[in-house]
Amino acid sequence: MHSKKAISDNPLTQILPASSPRNSIQGGGLKIAMIHNEKRIATGAHHINELMMHALVQHGAKVRNFFPRIQLTNTPIRMRGLSSILFFHSLLERKNEILRHHIIQGTTYTPLPFLSFNTPIVSHFGSTTAGFLTDTPKTSKLLPSERAIWRELCNLDIIPEMELQTFQPLRDIADMEELVATQVTRCIATSERVRTELIGMGVLPEKIKVIHNAIEDYWFNRQDAPPLSPPHIVFLGRLGGDVFTLKLKGLDRLIALYRSFPNVPKITICMTTNKKLREWLRVAFPLHQLHTNTRKDLIPNLLTRYYGSILFVTSRYEGFSLSLVEGMSQGLVPISYAVGVAPEIIENGVNGFVVSSSDEAQEKVSYLLANPNQRLAMAAAAQKTAERFRGNKIANKLLALYHEILAS
Repeated sequence: MHSKKAISDNPLTQILPASSPRNSIQGGGLKIAMIHNEKRIATGAHHINELMMHALVQHGAKVRNFFPRIQLTNTPIRMRGLSSILFFHSLLERKNEILRHHIIQGTTYTPLPFLSFNTPIVSHFGSTTAGFLTDTPKTSKLLPSERAIWRELCNLDIIPEMELQTFQPLRDIADMEELVATQVTRCIATSERVRTELIGMGVLPEKIKVIHNAIEDYWFNRQDAPPLSPPHIVFLGRLGGDVFTLKLKGLDRLIALYRSFPNVPKITICMTTNKKLREWLRVAFPLHQLHTNTRKDLIPNLLTRYYGSILFVTSRYEGFSLSLVEGMSQGLVPISYAVGVAPEIIENGVNGFVVSSSDEAQEKVSYLLANPNQRLAMAAAAQKTAERFRGNKIANKLLALYHEILAS
């Protein structure tokens, strides 16, 4: 039988007083351990982790970041997935510090070392490896016109091969994500698409909470400027460097669209580690500007004059698609494949278009270029839609989830 002193010393009772509903969105006293991959902010997942941390701290939560430090070296290619997974076991050397928190949160499989302890674990799925393995076909399975572009890139030595040497590292990570997802306390899915993927892994629907990602406040500090005439076709986002990631991000779709509109000005704002691709993109298309690896908080200033231009989202798979929402926040009209959150937020003909083929994408670009009044009306609607994704909203939803977990 617990004594009164034991009950009063329980940290969970200290942060869950039976008082006003205000507690459901306040983090006072709540301690969260966030597990990260590395300190360098390089991908959308890193930006979201940073945004979540700051939003939670502003709401009174105490967030501490933990980074694994010991990486296996000289790992054969086929074992790199296992190497990435084992990397996080080095966090066990800080087990006592991490377990003093009320909640442990990581991205997909990163909280793996703590599954056997009693502290509640939340796994944040911005995407699933199984999802992009399924939705990114081998080059040999692409349409002939798409395969021709990859052969061209290979002949130009922009990519060294038409296919990855092995998919085993990705399959290992997919298997580990499934194991972790089915064993953690709760999973966060950043879109209905990711929720469906988690259920397909065997996660119980009641263990999944859909919480959309947010974008940083600086995307909403807009400066009014007259839109450029004529409008541009805009690509915004990460392209990657290897053949698989470039294919996942739809580089061939982007090339095909740019070539279909040689007389329309274009701007590409992308992240890529492929130096040869950067050099080629710089000269590959007429009327084309290229910005690579630009610091993210400077991108809104680059887009200020492009209100009413066309944002092309080329990806074959996204769990959420930050670039879609970021572009919409600047009044770009999206033409997107049905990836991530696009089917949830785009209303065809109102704030953008969801397409299913290159021909359909070209048709929608032609329509928007020929109908400037409709295009500008859709730009305003897209900008309004983006307001749903402000940072304070993600903090409220996260804190409500944490309190729900601890209360149960």
